[in-house]
Amino acid sequence: MNYSISIRAYGVHAILIEWPNHVKEDILEDILSFKEYLIHTCIDAKDWEVIPAYNSLTLIFRKKEIVFNKVKEQLQQWYSQKTPYIKDSFLWKLPVCYDASFGIDLKETCDVLNLSMEELIKCHTEKEYTVYGIGFLPGFMYLGGLGKELEIARRASPRPKVEKGSVGLAGKQTGIYPQNSPGGWNIIGNCPVPMFNPKEEKPCFVSVGDKVQFYRIEKKVYDLIKIENEVGVFNIEKSKIHA
Repeated sequence: MNYSISIRAYGVHAILIEWPNHVKEDILEDILSFKEYLIHTCIDAKDWEVIPAYNSLTLIFRKKEIVFNKVKEQLQQWYSQKTPYIKDSFLWKLPVCYDASFGIDLKETCDVLNLSMEELIKCHTEKEYTVYGIGFLPGFMYLGGLGKELEIARRASPRPKVEKGSVGLAGKQTGIYPQNSPGGWNIIGNCPVPMFNPKEEKPCFVSVGDKVQFYRIEKKVYDLIKIENEVGVFNIEKSKIHA
């Protein structure tokens, strides 16, 4: 299926392709399929950076300024004739400790949502979330698919510092802070698995289009996983979604 897309200049070195403004897995799959088609069939990948997000694909040409009208016409043609490309994607199982020492907004969030702590944790861990984007910090995943029962507004006053690994809720999304950062999400727990490591060939192991499911751990298991990560022996559970 082809969607009605718009293509516009995004500075002199970049182009922004936009899909309908809906958060839907079908749209994300079309974006990712077109990205793979471009990389494998149409462009020299070493000269381009191609960044997918909720409803868009950003193309950045590293070598020189883009002749917009020419590239726009070419992209329209490529999109109309594209063939499906399915890239392997994975379901990642990530541990979260919902201990009160980590879930600094857990009680307040439960009160606002009229849920018990056990109900909130059950709701949060039973869903598989889709990775719709990775931004505003390196490795920060925007996870869609949050149940309506967990939808909650951002905090009225953002904190100047949210701890690395903090798991939060905001609007229709959940996510993990990959490093210490200011932030306004409601913090309900902490994940001991580093989400971004600049020393790795692929600094963020998760990709847009992957899925994430959380599972509950106790504080002593959290401490053990932290140690296992430090010595490089912890293995994240993952399974392939697409063949």
